Order: sequence, then structure tokens, then C-alpha cells
Amino acid sequence: MGNQQDVGGTDRRSGSGTTTQGAAEGGVDARLALAQHPSTTQLTLIDLASDPSAVVRRAVATRVDAPAQALRPLTRDRDRDVREAVARNPSTSIANLLRLVKDADRWVRWAVAGNPACDGSVRRAMAQTADKELRGLLAESRELEPELAARLVDDVSPEVRERLATHTHDPEAITALLADRTVRVRKGLARNPRTTAAQRSALAQDPVVDVRAALVLAVELDEADLRRLVDDRSVQVRMAVATSEVVPPRVRQALVDDPDEMVARAAREFRPGAATSPVVRAPRVGQRAAGAGRGRPRDTRR
Repeated sequence: MGNQQDVGGTDRRSGSGTTTQGAAEGGVDARLALAQHPSTTQLTLIDLASDPSAVVRRAVATRVDAPAQALRPLTRDRDRDVREAVARNPSTSIANLLRLVKDADRWVRWAVAGNPACDGSVRRAMAQTADKELRGLLAESRELEPELAARLVDDVSPEVRERLATHTHDPEAITALLADRTVRVRKGLARNPRTTAAQRSALAQDPVVDVRAALVLAVELDEADLRRLVDDRSVQVRMAVATSEVVPPRVRQALVDDPDEMVARAAREFRPGAATSPVVRAPRVGQRAAGAGRGRPRDTRR
């Protein structure tokens, strides 16, 4: 959690009111500069948190040294970008993160998932939300508690279970997901480098081609599994063997005379680093591009 502290009322004799008034007379740019200046007092930041300009309020919301009295009202700000900035601020209190995880705007909710101040109580709230994307972001969390992983194993959304399968470190969750009947979930598990040798061997014999191909492209396999996949009945799987960065050269060499000319050529012409790596990517914490948000034009007014 962050370092939010309440600021006592007796410090209001410090003269910050005069500074704020002077900045206000200078217009939005002067108030924005004041909100961004590292030496601006906490009392002034509290005053600026109620500034009429969303740009100024957003500047306050991003400050890791902003006091609790400044960030608390900004969690209910009418401007979505301001609330999102609070949701990303590592100094935001757990109470405020719990409020923001229920925000009506999806981008605000998703921003909470990437906040390093999140604790178990926030993650439990995320697990109970109806927001599928938020549960998916939770499923990718390295800090996910075993009880929450067990809950997400049975999530109604195949996408959430797939993201859990791809990223989970929990051995019990991996074992449970190995029996998932949805192909995309097992395919996600095939890309998880934390599976055991026995689990990889089981995935190498999965009845679905996509699972076997994903496996050989993503993780190192035992010799027996590789030899089995070299002789796989599917051209797609043999092509995956021929082009995988993690397959030893001696195994790939067995495919240079493959009956399928495309596979044989791929094995002969393979060059390390030439293919796009299928490695697991970092969690997809919601991040809007600068400019317009999805499905909603960004308000640029000050």
C-alpha cells in the first residue's frame, strides 16, 4: 500500500492558501504547474484536488506524495481520466482501490489491476466482479492467492481460464486445468513454462492439434515427447517442430526429409531468431493509448 497520510487542519496557517490563490489568478496553466511542482505542499494539493479543471485534478491524482484527503474525493471525480489516474497511483489506499474496482467505467476498474498496492482484499473483490476482463487480469497476477486460483479454475469464462492456465504458478490449478474440456484452456496451459515433465508429456499427446503445436513452440520437451511429435500425423505439429526455437537441432534434422515439402524446407532453412517467439507475454493490464478511449471520445477540455 502507498504512503497516504491525513494532513491536520492546524497546518492551514502555513500560508498555502495564499499560494493557491495566486496560482488560481494565473489561470489553468499556473495551477497545473503548481500541481506538478515537487515542492508544492500537501495542503495546496488538497485544495487543487477540487480545481475546476480536470487537467489539474488529474495532475494531483498522479502524485505519489498526494495526501489521502486529496485522493479520496478524486475516486468519485466526474472525469474518468482523473479516477483512472487515482486507480494507477501506488499511493492510493486499499479502501480507495476497493471503491475504484467497482467503478462504472471499465478502464478505471482495469487500472486497479495493475496497481502495485493491491492486496488480497482487492484481489478478492476482483474475483467476485462480473467484469470478465478484470477477472482475466486477475488470473494473470503473479501474486494470485491459491484460493483465488482455485476459484478461477471454475470461472464461467473460457478466456479467464485460458489466461489463468497460461500464467499460473499454482501447481494445483495447473493440475485441474489439464482436465479442462475447452481447447483454448489446454492450449494456454501448453504455453505455461511451469508445467511438470509429466504434464507436458500428457499435453504432447492431447487429441487436439492446436494444443500439441502450441506446446512444442513454447516449452522444452523430453526427448521421447519430441520424437513422438516429429512423427505426428499433423503437418501443423511437424511444422511447429521444424520452426520451434526450443527444439534441439538434432531433432529438427529428422524433418529435413519430411513427406510434406513445406515442413522439410522449413527444417532445412531454419535460422534461430527468424520466427516470432511464442513466449508468454506479461499480464495485459488495461492501458489506454493516448488520445481517445475505446468507444468513448476523450474529453480534452480543461
